[in-house]
Amino acid sequence: MAGPRQADRGSGLLSSVAGVVVFLTFLLFAVQLLFGLYAASTVNAVANDAATRASTSDAPPLEAIEAEARRNLGEVGESATFRWDLEDADGDGRSDTVVLEVVTRPPRFLPASLGGVAGLDEIRRTVRVRTEALW
Repeated sequence: MAGPRQADRGSGLLSSVAGVVVFLTFLLFAVQLLFGLYAASTVNAVANDAATRASTSDAPPLEAIEAEARRNLGEVGESATFRWDLEDADGDGRSDTVVLEVVTRPPRFLPASLGGVAGLDEIRRTVRVRTEALW
């Protein structure tokens, strides 16, 4: 006949496994969030630098500025899309603002189904910089 100690043997296995899975999921979510915030900050800084550089009067070609921005972004920059535009911000009929939109995806640690729910699947930044005018 089994005593009370033998009847309870192994009863905490499923709850322990479930607890470890939940812990690891939260840990990966935190890592994904930190990497996403870091990548968003980096994309924002690089896009701002590139648009500022393109707005100067002696700016190099946009291809050179974009290539340097991709290098500065590292691995994230390889798959990034850059969309350049000129805008008339003050309505005088002359294009006086450089607009750069950068879209990329941060590194993934969670499955896409979980990361997409939290809004961590894409980084989209638009930067507007007034062009330099020499009088």
